[in-house]
Amino acid sequence: MASQLLNQEHEFHIPVMGTAFTIDTPLKVAQFGISSVVSLCDDELCEEMRQHYSSLFKFDYEAITEDDDDFRGKRITAYLNLLDRVVTDQIDRIKQESFDDSKSDLVMYFTLLPDTSLVKHAYVEMLNEDDVVIKEKLQAELREMVKPGSIDVNIMTKLDRDTYDKQAQKRDSYYSDAISALRGFANSTLNASIIFSAGFNRRLFAYLENCVDFFPDKQGHIKKRVVLKVSDFRSSLTQGKFLAKKGIWVSEYRIESGLNCGGHAFATDGYLMGPILEEFRVQKKELVSSLFLIYNETLSKLNKHTLESMPLVDITVQGGIGTANENRFLIDHYKVKRTGWATPFLLVPDVTLLDDETRMVLLNAEEKDLYLSPVSPLGVPFNTVRNTLSEQQKYERFENGRPGSPCPKGYLVSNTEFSKKPVCTASIFYQRRKIKELESLNLDPEILKESIALVVAKSCLCEDLAAGALLKNDITNKRPLKSAVCPGPNLAYFSRLASLKDMIGHIYGRLNLLNDKYRPNLFISELKMYLSYFKTEVSKVSETASSIELKYIQGFKDNLLDGISYYDELIPKLVNETHRYRDKMTLELYELKSDLQKLVAQHSAFFLPVVQTVV
Repeated sequence: MASQLLNQEHEFHIPVMGTAFTIDTPLKVAQFGISSVVSLCDDELCEEMRQHYSSLFKFDYEAITEDDDDFRGKRITAYLNLLDRVVTDQIDRIKQESFDDSKSDLVMYFTLLPDTSLVKHAYVEMLNEDDVVIKEKLQAELREMVKPGSIDVNIMTKLDRDTYDKQAQKRDSYYSDAISALRGFANSTLNASIIFSAGFNRRLFAYLENCVDFFPDKQGHIKKRVVLKVSDFRSSLTQGKFLAKKGIWVSEYRIESGLNCGGHAFATDGYLMGPILEEFRVQKKELVSSLFLIYNETLSKLNKHTLESMPLVDITVQGGIGTANENRFLIDHYKVKRTGWATPFLLVPDVTLLDDETRMVLLNAEEKDLYLSPVSPLGVPFNTVRNTLSEQQKYERFENGRPGSPCPKGYLVSNTEFSKKPVCTASIFYQRRKIKELESLNLDPEILKESIALVVAKSCLCEDLAAGALLKNDITNKRPLKSAVCPGPNLAYFSRLASLKDMIGHIYGRLNLLNDKYRPNLFISELKMYLSYFKTEVSKVSETASSIELKYIQGFKDNLLDGISYYDELIPKLVNETHRYRDKMTLELYELKSDLQKLVAQHSAFFLPVVQTVV
């Protein structure tokens, strides 16, 4: 029986959330076959969590300090090895438990599986079996099917700070933040995937050539796999080709909504999730086959093991999914392997790590409290919630004449306005100097006030996104800890704490955790966000705009209209939704199209054909 069962996986994964909210999630869900993602941004946090769990599990612990060579990479390796060890022990324990104990983790493992799972069917078959001998045989086979969820990791490719030695000399790129984190994962015992998000990083991707676990072994198994978080098909093909030419296979393309997500929001040029998914659905075979030819040729040139057959490639999707019907439609219609559910799990205390006070802020948040903010020092829009402890501390510092953060970690440094060495725009160093500069410009009082507000808006995300993990675990820290959090706007429709079992039940349609607020379809929600974003972009265009600027907003508008037309044809295919639901969605789509057309009419001069002068 066991050899015939193919679908052993859950139909969802838990994506990375902030730097800390999923830092120990594998210890809570991997034993139930659920995959989750750990951020590798903060090596200091990894070390603090390793010390915490070493004490909890009675493991030997030896600190890795900043005096150690390659301390960042070594800290990450040590923490990931701890996660791997604990999850392995959990699986070994579960396999020894009894099926007769309804509260055992063994029973929980099979109970949580989706009803579409063949393994779940085998479990139900065992429960209904009356013959004792056959029942015991089926139970033995089921125990062998218990597999851990993957302990995957994430690197945000833009966070690749160069580091400096104690003499303030820049060190070799070998010690850069992203490359050190990659090396930390590569040297770990994990059999898992690394998710690269936020775009292309040439030197980081090139470093993969130095890591043997990313190449196939004699049996064709790739121990450490590459996943690209993407927002369009073209960039996926570009990055896939670059990696294939290095002998690196992309095992998964993880499509994420540009705006309907938590944390940093990387907006596309008006490309919407539906059309992007459609392009992947239609062109996946072409994408994979073209890359496989390049990949195998490269492996041969590198004297590596080549593959006789094409490795598996998964397409997954995440960002704003909120109902079982949406989950089912994405899997069935677009043939995605899994969906990603992030923000709703911030209300599941036994899955994500967050201090109680901040979780209550999330619990009580309404639509008006969830917004796309300017708080990130990277200058990228950032989804967050109002009234966090981090926000309160930030403005208290400003009002007390001490704007900015001490910048104890410095992962987000990028600005060189006032120094040769990059600094963070949320730091005391930068904000004091920038405010002083603004005050010297003799600006109109209102303009000065607005300009200073933009400076002060930046938050210390390195410190504050990690604070909740330390506060929740009573981990001592010499610095004042105030939590920040970065939910997506989808949180507005969830307003009660839930257990892991209940949230999985919601995902699979066994119960409903949504509140009574009206919730638009995820495609409509994203379109609303893009239209709002587009209005802001249009407002930035002046009468002296360049042809490049005009081409950008023209293309953005065209992509939105193409997306609206696509959704108009898609709505009748939402067969699991009611007629009333589809009619409402059609009306909303019409209203959004009308809003877009009015915007274009108001700024008609900007949307005339751009005439290029030929010299």
